Amino acid sequence: MSIRPYRDIYRRKSRQIMVGNVPVGGDAPITVQTMTNTLTSDAKATIEQVIACAEAGADIVRVSCPDEDSTRALKEIVKESPVPIVADIHFHYRRGIEAAEAGAACLRINPGNIGKEEKVKEVVAAARDHGCSMRIGVNAGSLEKHLLEKYGEPNPDAMVESALEHMRILQDQDFHEFKISVKASDVFLAVAAYHGLAEACDYPLHLGITEAGGTRAGSVKSSIGMGGLLWAGIGDTIRVSLSADPVEEVKVGYDILKTLGLRHRGVNVISCPSCARQQFNVIETVGMLEERLAHITTPMTLSVIGCVVNGPGEARETDIGFTGGGKGTHQVYIDGSQAHRLKDQKIVDHLVELVEEKAEEIQAEIDAEKTALDSKNSTATSAAE
Repeated sequence: MSIRPYRDIYRRKSRQIMVGNVPVGGDAPITVQTMTNTLTSDAKATIEQVIACAEAGADIVRVSCPDEDSTRALKEIVKESPVPIVADIHFHYRRGIEAAEAGAACLRINPGNIGKEEKVKEVVAAARDHGCSMRIGVNAGSLEKHLLEKYGEPNPDAMVESALEHMRILQDQDFHEFKISVKASDVFLAVAAYHGLAEACDYPLHLGITEAGGTRAGSVKSSIGMGGLLWAGIGDTIRVSLSADPVEEVKVGYDILKTLGLRHRGVNVISCPSCARQQFNVIETVGMLEERLAHITTPMTLSVIGCVVNGPGEARETDIGFTGGGKGTHQVYIDGSQAHRLKDQKIVDHLVELVEEKAEEIQAEIDAEKTALDSKNSTATSAAE
């Protein structure tokens, strides 16, 4: 019997578009998005939140543009943002045109409420004129009236049909710089719709379980829905929708990608839940480590295990490992090998120091590999010329 390699994820082949300077689709890394919850008209507050999200790792940030005050502020927001800005447009097609003129990298329109086809065409023309890409954002909660009448309720077929109808409008305008989403708060509905859309077109797909809930429940729901799709190779950019600080959305997004081995950023802490066998306070230690290592963006792994049952085994697979031992003396591992012993009172400070040193070492290796690759590409280009 032939068994598919259990770690392999074969990504769906899609065309690639650009959101500002960020590639989406094709062989580009899966990008992480979030959305501000400040008043967009308050440019200062919105810029501060955009910067915080970018520092947390957001590749793209979306802002809502419900009125003229918002699109007026957008020009300053775009100018100060370190990442591409997507303008979220609902109901008023003129806001889409204004957002394109203000420098938005992408326009998100909702087919269910943007208006007649002629209005969509005007938004498409503005996007083309100003170098914007677009997102067709279908949502189960705002499907077009004729589709609800046809299907009786929001279902996967209705959502895919909505997406394809608006895809054809953009294609008729010879506009192909767009991605598509078919979001629902119901995980089963969203997942089925995305599977149907993935088979129906080759455009990049923006994944999301909309209105997922608060931090804990929403993270679980998003992880189940998007995790299953990503595991199936579906999805080119993701947004975790939480009733929480947008920075939390970015963190959860990376955790989902990190768990599937699709993208790595920062320290991946592997830790046990703790039990009566623990030889130090695992939960307290992990909490302090996560806080003090949050500034590290270099991808690396740290295992923190309370006893010797699984500790040595986990340590063999991580960059830095720490296993609890008897009489307040524990074992530190580096690159899978025993390095030295460590007493209780020095655990957090010592591990932070080791991780920071290891991160610098790993980053230097990454930079060296990138330099070598750039040099090789440059040489090949020169030879071809």
